Amino acid sequence: MVHHSRSIQSFRQQKGMNTSISGIIHEQPLTPSRRSLPCLAQSQTLPINLNKQPLQQPSNQKQTLSAEPSSTSVCCEKDIVPDPVPDECVLGYNSCQQCHSSISPQGPLNDCVACLDEVKEWSAIESEQRTYDSRSDHDFLIQNTLNRQLSETQDEEQVDDKCSEMSFGLYFKDGKKRIDYILVYKISSIQVEKRNTFERNLRAEGLQLEREQSLTNSDIMFVKLHAPWETICKYAERMNIHMPFRKKCYYTDWKNKVLSSVQRNLRQLKSWLPRNPMKLDKEALPDLEETDCYTAPFSRARMHHFTINNKDTFFSNSTRSRIVHHMLQRTKYEDGKSKMGLNRLLSNGTYDAAFPPHEGSYKSNHPIKTHGALNHRHLLYERWARWGMWYKYQPLDLIRRYFGEKIGLYFAWLGWYTGMLIPAALVGLLVFLYGLFTAESSQVSREICEANDTRMCPMCERNCSYWMLNESCVYAKLTYLFDNGGTVFFAIFMAIWATVFLEFWKRRRAVLTYDWDLIDWEEEEEELRPQFEAKYSKKERVNPITGKPEPFQPFFDKLSRLLVSVSGIFFMILLVLAAVFGVVVYRLVTMEIFSTFQWDFVKKHWQFVTAGTGVCINFIIIMSLNVVYEKVAYLLTNWEHPRTESEWENSFALKMFLFQFVNLNSSIFYIAFFLGRFAGRPGAYAKLFKRWRLEECHPSGCLIDLCMQMGIIMVLKQMWNNFMELGYPLLQNWWSRRKVKKAGHNVENKVYLPQWEKDWNLQPMNIHGLIDEYLEMVLQFGFTTIFVAAFPLAPLLALLNNIIEIRLDAYKFVTQWRRPLPARATDIGNPIRSFDGIWYGILEGIGVLAVITNAFVIAITSDYIPRLVYAFKYGPCADQGYVQEKCLRGYVNGSLSFFNMSDFGTADKGYCRYRDYRAPPWDRNRYEFTLQFWHVLAARLAFIIVFEHLVFGIKSFIAYLIPDMPKDLCDRMRREKYLVQEMMYEAELEHLQRERKKNGKRYHHEWP
Repeated sequence: MVHHSRSIQSFRQQKGMNTSISGIIHEQPLTPSRRSLPCLAQSQTLPINLNKQPLQQPSNQKQTLSAEPSSTSVCCEKDIVPDPVPDECVLGYNSCQQCHSSISPQGPLNDCVACLDEVKEWSAIESEQRTYDSRSDHDFLIQNTLNRQLSETQDEEQVDDKCSEMSFGLYFKDGKKRIDYILVYKISSIQVEKRNTFERNLRAEGLQLEREQSLTNSDIMFVKLHAPWETICKYAERMNIHMPFRKKCYYTDWKNKVLSSVQRNLRQLKSWLPRNPMKLDKEALPDLEETDCYTAPFSRARMHHFTINNKDTFFSNSTRSRIVHHMLQRTKYEDGKSKMGLNRLLSNGTYDAAFPPHEGSYKSNHPIKTHGALNHRHLLYERWARWGMWYKYQPLDLIRRYFGEKIGLYFAWLGWYTGMLIPAALVGLLVFLYGLFTAESSQVSREICEANDTRMCPMCERNCSYWMLNESCVYAKLTYLFDNGGTVFFAIFMAIWATVFLEFWKRRRAVLTYDWDLIDWEEEEEELRPQFEAKYSKKERVNPITGKPEPFQPFFDKLSRLLVSVSGIFFMILLVLAAVFGVVVYRLVTMEIFSTFQWDFVKKHWQFVTAGTGVCINFIIIMSLNVVYEKVAYLLTNWEHPRTESEWENSFALKMFLFQFVNLNSSIFYIAFFLGRFAGRPGAYAKLFKRWRLEECHPSGCLIDLCMQMGIIMVLKQMWNNFMELGYPLLQNWWSRRKVKKAGHNVENKVYLPQWEKDWNLQPMNIHGLIDEYLEMVLQFGFTTIFVAAFPLAPLLALLNNIIEIRLDAYKFVTQWRRPLPARATDIGNPIRSFDGIWYGILEGIGVLAVITNAFVIAITSDYIPRLVYAFKYGPCADQGYVQEKCLRGYVNGSLSFFNMSDFGTADKGYCRYRDYRAPPWDRNRYEFTLQFWHVLAARLAFIIVFEHLVFGIKSFIAYLIPDMPKDLCDRMRREKYLVQEMMYEAELEHLQRERKKNGKRYHHEWP
């Protein structure tokens, strides 16, 4: 965890070496913190069922492929007979099993052989592991395997079922070298020279390669890569990879002892209570059991410091894949400075795909509770990706170990966001229920429903007639559900919630980066993009970090390209506004059509039908433009020629967010702040193109239109996204399997494909990585916070969607996608060096925008301020200093103005009412704004200023009170840094003493 930067001697001189090393070692340990890397059993990445691969290929099996030696099926034997076996046997009680070649369908099962040395070594490891409070997952899987072997019958059918469960295709043909990476190319490809040079250089770097032709496509060739121990160690040292070397020990004082006793009592009390159903069962998921180790950058010179019990499992599979990928990115395929790297070979068609293999099948014919997990992929599917686990916490340590820190942080953030939505959804639901239960007692709704003698002016120009106010009773009650006394409280609550969510995510992130050894990790210097090098290869300057010359982009060239990109962004935003304008024109045209429709329901509720169809059309336009925006954002980002992949991803993510945010929210902004604001008055209506009269708000307000717009778009978009995330990969994989079956008619149906071929038939991870996943959630976060005052059910819909989203993404990553490269990152978004990723900055910007928009929604869109002004100034409780429902008597009548029907130019006599604050026709200043209008306007502006300053003040105060890192974590980090230095000194001292004793020299308990 802590980089040992100072020498042992300087540390000894600084401390005076008065501290007793033995005193530190014999301290009583506290409850260990969760760590993801093991200390004494590093087998976490290689479950026992995977280790049962044959070490030699059988020559005569029940299911074989005549031309492919790698297609042999895996067999399992009944007994364990001690017998000498090569050293490459896999670790485990019975992991040295080896299938013999003479197996007949009716004959008895042959005995498997076991390595006595390996068994003894594992026994020593197991005795040392008992000092820990919990077992490792390797121990768990071994025990389950032994129990399963003892309980299984010996008939041939069960042997076949067991063989079908075991994963194969994870090793070279010799059954000893595990595959770390897969390269795929077409035999008909013309890039033969580049490929041969590249693979020859890979062998020179220390990698071992093996080719194997596809079983289903004769034009496809797989190249299997394996990194030997020496090569892995060399590059682990270069990449500064942290590995475990000692068990943790803690300093305990009397305060900690008292706290530990209290914690023991609390644990005993909790043991009597029912178990939390949301927590994962540690016995069923041993990867989550606590292991407590110090870690340090790996060094071959100090290899004796590290706990290496088995070389094959010391480095996890994800770490091995990351090391091999690092080598692939830095191996040349031609002479030249920029003629290197796997990405360039993928872009020019030398290779068609490159991916680390999955660890085997994710399904088994036997239940996991009784037979254990076949591999970590199977474990992830059963305990995470399966739909039955929707209410369980996520196994973040196992996700991180299998997919890497970058994907692990995404699911950690998604789970944290989903958990934080629970209180927001509950409060929003309570606000909605409050409006539902008090709707009958609402004075405003009651007056509208009882106004059977109030004649309203026509809502449209040609085909509309006069109507009675009580006809809008349903609209008034629906509006009250979202526009009631709890609206302001909920808006303030959500603004504070957004701040608390982001601040506590910083703390959660700090804990994860500590647990996952990311505190001292800094991303290595990124290589340049091939497009950037090709464009600016003639202009070079010295990189201030590496000190080597590299291509660079002149300032004026960068500025001109940036201006073109910004112009393209503004053009696309104008296109969005044009689409919104088209929807507005549609509403104006269909308003008059639906008012005279033949169907009684449409004719009676023509406003609802107009708004509903307008929202659906708007949603279709939104989803269609999203496809265009993605292509435009891709072209503009490539036009800018970013220097590195991180810069490209950041630029592309920002463009996609701007495009989709404007596309998704432009129509909502129109309804919230422009609908009905410029409609005019009867006799002087504003018209579009002097033909279509602009829409005006309902007598109960425009908030119901805003609610409808948000609800329909949010629900439809979430349904569409979920379908595309799961349905599209399922269809693609189904089509791939169909082609495999069609092409493999000459292959026996019962023969299993090797793992690399199964992975090749899966879909690759999205070309944009996690950008689409983060973008979907960030846009949802905007929906949840920006207009939440108008739609308090938005957090509840987001919560329900995210519960499904987590399992959808988990299912997609585990079953439908190839295994992505395990990448490291310290924050959400892209793995950049700064503390805050691109998405964190966007989330903070949304939080600020949410305060402003909610202030305007409450002040302008809702009727909260007009009701408040009426109650305090014009109602029966005027100047009495309190507001009750009785104080709103007469509010509806006071919010409607009079208009002389004869001014329409017709023979109608009398007055009709319309929603506005204007002088009556008999007044000297007829149809002019009244004093009440100016009072309401002043109150609205004052509310906006007070609300914003108050909420921003509370947000800043809360952000100041919540530290970015927990205090106990800071203490643990400082304590760990001190103890690591002490332990490094002790380990070096013990090593030198052993060397002297071995050489027959005297040694002392002091620094030699």
